[in-house]
Amino acid sequence: MFKNAPFGVLRIALLLGVLLLPFHSAEASDKVESSGSLLRTLIPAVAFGTTFYLHDSDGRMQFYKGFFTNLAVTYALKKTISKTRPNGADNESFPSGHTSVAFQGAAFIHKRYGWKYAIPAYLSASYVAWSRVESDNHFTVDVVAGAAIGIASSFIFTRPYKGFVITPLADNGFYGIGISKQW
Repeated sequence: MFKNAPFGVLRIALLLGVLLLPFHSAEASDKVESSGSLLRTLIPAVAFGTTFYLHDSDGRMQFYKGFFTNLAVTYALKKTISKTRPNGADNESFPSGHTSVAFQGAAFIHKRYGWKYAIPAYLSASYVAWSRVESDNHFTVDVVAGAAIGIASSFIFTRPYKGFVITPLADNGFYGIGISKQW
């Protein structure tokens, strides 16, 4: 189905982000924040770029809907809740915009193209979330909410591309997997 080229780009982009991880403690905080910000941009950019590579115009429209819904919900909540950041910089701590954007891109890859391609994106999005807490820009609850908003906004609008998609299920003590196929 795929020739792995767009996902090779994803792997390279994620590797570049990992290479920016801190190696010296004096600059650790700046490197953590910078690498998290880079991945926050790369994850949705690769997800969106893949729709062009695969000539997937339906996926592109689904990405637009999820992306802009995510931004609208995230920034509406930031303005209404007005929670002070741990570093005191402003009152836009809840929810984390960096985290919501990263997880929206990862969830799009997951829902549209499957787990195989989503795992590196989810790991990178998790790093983005950690980087926001580590750099003192957010509390843990802020990044958890951002991740939930990002995932939900993609899952609402995104449908599988082709082939089988395996999705984990959990509801009120029930755990399993869902398998779907688009014809």
